[in-house]
Amino acid sequence: MKSLLKLSLIAVLFIGFASCSSEDDSNNNDGKAKLSVRLTDAPGDYEKVFIDVQEVVIKYNNGQEDLNLGINAGVYDLLELTAGVNVLLFNDEVPAGSISQIRLVLGNENTIVVDGETFPLDTPSAQQSGLKIQVNKTLEPGILYEFMLDFDVDKSIVAQGNGGYSLKPVIRATTVAESGAISGTIVPPGILTMITADDGTTQVSTYANPLGVFLLSGVPDGTYTVTVQADLSLGIPPVVIENVVVVQGEVTNMGEIEL
Repeated sequence: MKSLLKLSLIAVLFIGFASCSSEDDSNNNDGKAKLSVRLTDAPGDYEKVFIDVQEVVIKYNNGQEDLNLGINAGVYDLLELTAGVNVLLFNDEVPAGSISQIRLVLGNENTIVVDGETFPLDTPSAQQSGLKIQVNKTLEPGILYEFMLDFDVDKSIVAQGNGGYSLKPVIRATTVAESGAISGTIVPPGILTMITADDGTTQVSTYANPLGVFLLSGVPDGTYTVTVQADLSLGIPPVVIENVVVVQGEVTNMGEIEL
């Protein structure tokens, strides 16, 4: 079941990446920015943490205006959203302008599994007004902004004295505009492949899509070692490429990488 869920999440990532990369970059409508919102997680010491994502709300102009995004709602296991796996919640145009906050609104189906036992995950404030993530970003017309909402499960789950658990989220939001990215194409395509960039301090991972295309987003400035690892069951040795330079606001294209 776990493998099936993970593969389905990878499929969501592939679909979202293909949708984003296939858009016409020359379609810069006046007053519209292009926005994608993805959900991912740092690993946590629990068996499962399910959150019921219902809405994403963007706060414009210091909270004076709200925009409710039509998202890919559902119940997601945060612990499946590691090693570069993420869920595309939203990918469309939004009004350009100054946004101060993103709110992630949850439903009632939030649970945690500890030692094989499932407990409800108490999240009253999130259900009512949303998990508040401060961003303070100006969206310029015609520019693509990718927000990655990165949960830290270990810091977000609080054990209560009565044996229950509550969610007091610690979420880091990054955007492409505040970091760099690494792209490339795996040859041959169609092989499940993980790509990891590591500079000794920061490690960012993702999977190539069915066409072999990958994008490591939200990568801080620096010089990285990129490791390309195909499905271990295939017996293909990893490809290691050193001295890959990442610059803020730019995409470092590695071209074709042959397995």
